[in-house]
Amino acid sequence: MYKAIIASVLIALSAPAMAQMTPVGVWRSIDDKTEQPKAEIRISADANGVLSGMVEKALAPSAEPNCDLCADERKGKPKLGMEIIRGAKKTEGSTQWEGGKILDPENGKEYTLRLTPLEGGKKLEVRGYIAFLYRNQTWIRVQ
Repeated sequence: MYKAIIASVLIALSAPAMAQMTPVGVWRSIDDKTEQPKAEIRISADANGVLSGMVEKALAPSAEPNCDLCADERKGKPKLGMEIIRGAKKTEGSTQWEGGKILDPENGKEYTLRLTPLEGGKKLEVRGYIAFLYRNQTWIRVQ
């Protein structure tokens, strides 16, 4: 009986650490040029584990509040509240989420996405790429 109780306690204590190794949560993006916080993005998962992410809070002023350079249904819509991550799924046997798209609302371009939690889930490597060209950012977990 004691073994079952100890096992239950250990599982309960390890659950928060394991939950952090996921992109789900609120992240602070960093501007590539100024290296200052730019926005907070909330990443969530649906019942099938498919990720989406939306701009929840602007931390730096934008020259243009709307995504006028977007080419899809987001064209002309406010960047604040915009869904910028769509369709990423956990890669089997890996610590990465791939297969989705990420939109850069500053230039309207959409990139293939790869997300990799780092440092026990405190940071998130965000890679957007088209063919062999890519761009990495490291986001910081807010919550």
